Amino acid sequence: MEAAPPLASSQSGFFSPSYSSASFSPSSIRFILQRYFHITSLKFKSRTLPIRCSAAGDNVVTLLDYGAGNVRSVRNAIRFLGFDIKDVQTPEDILNANRLIFPGVGAFAAAMDVLNKKGMAEALCSYIENDRQFLGICLGLQLLFESSEENGPVRGLGLIPGVVGRFDSSNGFRVPHIGWNALHTVKDSEILDDIGNRHVYFVHSYRAMPSNDNKEWVSSTCNYGDNFIASVRRGNVHAVQFHPEKSGDVGLSILRRFLYPKSSTTKVGLVPLTEGRASKLAKRVIACLDVRTNDKGDLVVTKGDQYDVRENTGENERDYYVRNLGKPVELAGQYYRDGADEVSFLNITGFRDFPLGDLPMLEVLRYTSENVFVPLTVGGGIRDFTDANGRYYSSLEVASEYFRSGADKISIGSDAVYTAEEYIRTGVKTGKTSLEQISRVYGNQAVVVSIDPRRVYINDPNDVEFKAVRVTNPGPNGEEYAWYQCTVNGGREGRPIGAYELAKAVEELGAGEILLNCIDCDGQGKGFDIDLIKLISDAVSIPVIASSGAGAVEHFSEVFKKTNASAALAAGMFHRKEVPIQSVKEHLLETGIEVRM
Repeated sequence: MEAAPPLASSQSGFFSPSYSSASFSPSSIRFILQRYFHITSLKFKSRTLPIRCSAAGDNVVTLLDYGAGNVRSVRNAIRFLGFDIKDVQTPEDILNANRLIFPGVGAFAAAMDVLNKKGMAEALCSYIENDRQFLGICLGLQLLFESSEENGPVRGLGLIPGVVGRFDSSNGFRVPHIGWNALHTVKDSEILDDIGNRHVYFVHSYRAMPSNDNKEWVSSTCNYGDNFIASVRRGNVHAVQFHPEKSGDVGLSILRRFLYPKSSTTKVGLVPLTEGRASKLAKRVIACLDVRTNDKGDLVVTKGDQYDVRENTGENERDYYVRNLGKPVELAGQYYRDGADEVSFLNITGFRDFPLGDLPMLEVLRYTSENVFVPLTVGGGIRDFTDANGRYYSSLEVASEYFRSGADKISIGSDAVYTAEEYIRTGVKTGKTSLEQISRVYGNQAVVVSIDPRRVYINDPNDVEFKAVRVTNPGPNGEEYAWYQCTVNGGREGRPIGAYELAKAVEELGAGEILLNCIDCDGQGKGFDIDLIKLISDAVSIPVIASSGAGAVEHFSEVFKKTNASAALAAGMFHRKEVPIQSVKEHLLETGIEVRM
């Protein structure tokens, strides 16, 4: 993935207060280890580091977490499979590990900088060269190669021949590569047994390519424009470009095979996988949960009708109550079991005055991520703010708390509109906006911009300065054209910017994905706004999620066949159990659209 890590993590040992920030040299590592342990030195290539047999228990996984992004799901998956976790705090912890998992998150250069400064690179190389049990995830695979073109060239660990390069978006493929794609195994990989023809979850902009020099390492490939390396294996050393912790039962099976070599799936409580039919990148079906406090102060899932979440149960104004469609954690878990490819939370009342004080929503994320092993997106109030005591908090701090609580992606709404307006006016990227800061630190694949437009009908597209389209259904007075005015504050305030202009601007500013709503269609159940979705999905090279209006399975096939949307999202039809997620996927499959089953 792409981005520099933040300066601290509440879970990582790398930046804990008790750990010195001074870097370790190879000689100092040897001195420390030889001072406290009776060990010998083993030499590999040009590296000489002491190796010691593991003192860790059989049920302990050593985790190399350097403090960037969401690794809570990796932790939860490890614990779900019956293992305890020991965090790496010194190079010695790597050398003593019985089994080591490196869930790399962030930018290549930043990760290598941390590894080198903390003396971890030498220890990691020695550990891997000794054929110790190792699993790298995403960036944890890329760092094994010689170098990366990301903000580079930047030297890697040099264990596998090859250069990590960016996907080519000029051939029509959207970058980042986000979603569920098919694996093609090319040799026995052990951890990928029975995984062939199944979808796994990828989210990245850079990849390594197979070659004659590294073919002895490559265990599987994936096609996205070209065949890139999806996994490597040599002996006990494994690494994958995808995220097993976000790949549902398939991903848990992969982690189980790493943690329990040569044992059967059923011994660790996992259901054996059924035969898959994956062949390419699947269209995603996303379940959305609008979360807010009801009139009793409870956190509930609700649903709007053109963004109005209250319904009248009587004659008086007091009889308007917030629709209560269930509890967030329970519903998210149910949608995961039903086959949702992602779960999205929109916190529509939290973070008004004190974002970091919204403990209930953070707890929802934490509890959900314990048992939901698909990507989680959360949005609502992500912006800079100052609390009642005058303490300033950056949007980056707010987002960081979301990521540490279990979010994989954050969604920015109103703040992105203001940012885009200023960028269009000045043409200057300040690097200080919420969108720019978060995408720089966590990678653009972690940033979704939510657009809330409303149709404005016109007779002539030249009547406005914004991009207009000929609409399928004319306006109330027979108007044949419309432009889509962006709104803020939950659709209550229109802004002088169109959805087309906003989408183009936020892509340039670092957004990795667009969640495209439509106020006119929200809650109507008559289908997505095809005119709008086609306009935006044709205009940008990042993935677009279609939202607002779904009420039948046919609406999903329509939006995927008539537009370039990468995913489609629904809420009310799932909450009210009108149409099950599985029925949507079965319909898509019957109409020839690739989905994860």
